[in-house]
Amino acid sequence: MVDLDLVRKSPELFEAACKAKNIKLDIRAFLKIDMERREKMAETQTMQAKRNAVSKKMPTIKDKTEKESIVKEMKLLGEKLKEHEAALGVLDAQWMAMQLRLPGLPLPNVPKGKDDSENVEIRTHGKIPTFDFDLKDHVALGESLDIIDIPRGVKIAGARSYFLKGDGARLEYALLMFTLDHLKKKGFTAFIPPLLVNYDAMVGTSYFPGGEEMAYAVGVRKSQSQPIESDDVYLIGTSEVSVTSYHGGETLDLQALPKRYCGISNCFRREAGTYGKDTHGLYRIHQFQKVEQVILCENDPAVSAKMHKEILQNAEEVLQALKLPYRVVDVCTGDMGQGQIYKNDIETWMPSRKCYGETHSCSTFHDFQSRRLNIKYTAKDGTKKFVHTLNNTCIASPRILIPVLEMYQNKDGSVTVPEVLRPYMGGQEKIKKPS
Repeated sequence: MVDLDLVRKSPELFEAACKAKNIKLDIRAFLKIDMERREKMAETQTMQAKRNAVSKKMPTIKDKTEKESIVKEMKLLGEKLKEHEAALGVLDAQWMAMQLRLPGLPLPNVPKGKDDSENVEIRTHGKIPTFDFDLKDHVALGESLDIIDIPRGVKIAGARSYFLKGDGARLEYALLMFTLDHLKKKGFTAFIPPLLVNYDAMVGTSYFPGGEEMAYAVGVRKSQSQPIESDDVYLIGTSEVSVTSYHGGETLDLQALPKRYCGISNCFRREAGTYGKDTHGLYRIHQFQKVEQVILCENDPAVSAKMHKEILQNAEEVLQALKLPYRVVDVCTGDMGQGQIYKNDIETWMPSRKCYGETHSCSTFHDFQSRRLNIKYTAKDGTKKFVHTLNNTCIASPRILIPVLEMYQNKDGSVTVPEVLRPYMGGQEKIKKPS
């Protein structure tokens, strides 16, 4: 959701944003509907006011003829008002549907580009290692160590499914808990959020409309012969949805900002439209676990920029502690989401892919999400303002297991447990082949 006064004043900004973000929306058509709606609303309100005024006056009218005349007039007005209200309802639906597709305006420093191939590297960290033995990829390692089982996952749940087992499961939870502890030291409050959310939460965080094909809608089937009945709830693809919506409809105190939250949860994505893309192993799967940072701060671009750097640094510090090489990129306009105005990705080196692979995304929204969720705060001057929201992956598994397993593998087929994770694995130093 954006400031409609700005759309009316500077439609060319939003036309440029739609083009840059590959969003198909006719801004001029929206403005036409917006004008028609406002005109129809004014006419309707005038008619309602007249009806109400006459209703109050009627008991005072004594003349029978005059009263009958007014009754006839009010009947015609009522019929006309009903038509106007119906027409306004249609316009309202069109207006809201189009308004929910309006894009956030990318900041001036966002690189222009059509897709992720035109993202711009801004820095790298760590040295890409060389090995004096033939490397295994994470799937071969996982199978030989008996910690990953993809075939049985596919057998039970279909493509892009898997089991983590034994030390694989323990390693994932070690990563998650290390990250949670890291964020706790930074003043973040941890959440285990609802995994099922309503449509409003998906709209509020700008995943709907437009992203329905990526989400799992939850329903029930009473029998095999009957269609599934929707419960009108959705499995989250990130705890950002639940945690950002936490203060929906609330007005916060300025002194309570910024809110530093992190959600740890399972996440679910259908990955519609990605068939044949990154299908090997654990890179692009339907279910994963993630620790997501969420910030709510005051409505100030300088404060937002500071918060963005903070949560990006938190994620980098986790990778640095794990001693994994990575790079940070500025995401271009064509690879940004509808509401994002600035975005960085962190890509971690994955030996089997011989390239960096995306493992983290850090996004600034300004007031795009808070307008949808109606999250405000009381400013120093007493006015109500929409908060700014930001989010960033601090760790996501099992994708992060790809570089961990591949970078820490040994010639004998074992995998060294990163030093910072050993306290979370009972001091275990290596994952070895089962005897």
